[in-house]
Amino acid sequence: MEETTEENPKPKVGFFAKLVKGLTKTRSNIMDGIDQVLKSFKKIDEELFEELEEALIMADIGVETTLKIINELRVKVKEQKITEASELKRLLIDEISTLLEQGDHEIHIDESPTVILVIGVNGVGKTTTIGKLAHHMKQQNKKVLLAAADTFRAAAIDQLEVWGNRAGVDVIRHQENSDPAAVIFDAVQAAKSRKIDVLICDTAGRLHNKKNLMEELRKIFRVISREYPEARKEVLLVLDATTGQNALQQVKLFKEVADITGIILTKLDGTAKGGIIIPINSEMNIPVKYIGVGEGIDDLQPFNPKEFANALFAEENNDSL
Repeated sequence: MEETTEENPKPKVGFFAKLVKGLTKTRSNIMDGIDQVLKSFKKIDEELFEELEEALIMADIGVETTLKIINELRVKVKEQKITEASELKRLLIDEISTLLEQGDHEIHIDESPTVILVIGVNGVGKTTTIGKLAHHMKQQNKKVLLAAADTFRAAAIDQLEVWGNRAGVDVIRHQENSDPAAVIFDAVQAAKSRKIDVLICDTAGRLHNKKNLMEELRKIFRVISREYPEARKEVLLVLDATTGQNALQQVKLFKEVADITGIILTKLDGTAKGGIIIPINSEMNIPVKYIGVGEGIDDLQPFNPKEFANALFAEENNDSL
């Protein structure tokens, strides 16, 4: 089950090595197709661009983002007077790295008290992610509180308590089927009286009833705005990288019900579909804020675009880093 974790977290120093290793399948999914195309051509022509386009789409980079990349390549090939197909790889890596860097990837928890609403469909590891997020912020010497506002699933409340204990943070909870906004109200009062830096709120993941979910989130926002106007608000959408293009659909649907400020992409380790991070960042104009590459409590870390691009395009012999 997704909530299992290591009792003794490994030191954080190995996160880049874990990222390089975790992206092995994604790296070969993207680069094998590209390398195959580039080896088949000596000169750069229209047919090469068409085959490259197909390779990128097949690697979960999506149609819209792929067309953007190919158009940029065409422009740069002309500008730099590049004729050798082999030289395209460098341009392509630069282009993908640039797309990954778009947007503000940080959560500014130092500026004021922060309320983070975590949303996402059931089954993506939302509650687990909240526990890891709480642990990460506690490591930054922040006072953290959790709110169990996914009152629809009894298991979600209990699971959040388990993660709260692991991370060493308190959880504000009501009974199953309570009003989520009432849980948030109590959590906000507790956060203010305890001078909490970060309040992280779990929410229901019922997308099949979008109208109800929209109403529920509106109510929660009203409570936060009225009771805690000085707090900075973040709405983070949790996505499972293994779902590939389906993750893009989830972003589109959740954009209709909430003003998403960032993405948490989990389960990047062991999937070939990690390329989905590129269109999520560039098409949706929502920055990726955190990524997860394992089940341990330390395996969720802030997204660093440069580090991710380095890991994505690392040579195989760097895997032992």
